[in-house]
Amino acid sequence: MTIVPPGAAAPAPADHGVGPLLRAWREQRRVSQLELALRADSSARHISFIETGRSRPSEEMVLRLAEHLDVPVRERNALLLAAGYAPRYPETPLDDPALDALRAGMERLIQGYEPYPALVVDAMYNVHAANRGILTLLDGIPEHLLTPPLNAMRLTLHPEGLAPRIRNLREWRGHLLAQMDRQIALRRSEPLRRLYEEVAAYPVPEETRAAEPAEPVPYFALPMQIEHEGRVLSFISSISTFNTPMDVTVAELAIETLLPADPSTVKYLQSLMP
Repeated sequence: MTIVPPGAAAPAPADHGVGPLLRAWREQRRVSQLELALRADSSARHISFIETGRSRPSEEMVLRLAEHLDVPVRERNALLLAAGYAPRYPETPLDDPALDALRAGMERLIQGYEPYPALVVDAMYNVHAANRGILTLLDGIPEHLLTPPLNAMRLTLHPEGLAPRIRNLREWRGHLLAQMDRQIALRRSEPLRRLYEEVAAYPVPEETRAAEPAEPVPYFALPMQIEHEGRVLSFISSISTFNTPMDVTVAELAIETLLPADPSTVKYLQSLMP
């Protein structure tokens, strides 16, 4: 499946007012006060006053700065609260009737990818939906790893999960850990950091080796090469998120698809279809 070491996330400022929080995000993004001011149609002096607490930003200014700093939706609510305003973005449970259409749409989408594997995960890589292509790859996985909440990172990297079947585990593991680390830096999430530390500590089998396909394949991206019933299947991961989300839950959902990386994988997966 398909995120600099985990310490790359900016430390939380001692003062949790909106000024220090905005400064921490600006420094995390490596943006100067002048550059941020130009982006937000403001002045470096005003940005400085906001960060030092000499000026209280309007609700509109908080949201504008958060937008130009690419602050995740959940953390935008935290900025608003720190500035004395009400949160702007709701966090609707995924099983809420208000999201019925969303859930149905995601289910139709991942089913439409069959026989290719596809799944829906949240910001912690917990699996909320998966199609039959994913279930095919999970044949023989111990029950304790399949107990909800199912976690894609644990399933992939655990020594009793998919890890022993992945022929290029060291390369794929490095890709996944880097992906998680980028997410930690983006979201400054302690739960995600703990998950990173857990899966990074899983042992890597010494006998892990790269697959040797019968015919050389010019891969355009790093594939996951996984054994399944005596065959080596190759997949390229693609991740999609929702554009302009207005809800924290929706903002943190991602749809991952595993696309066949070679003709033999296509042929085999299609043979599984009724």
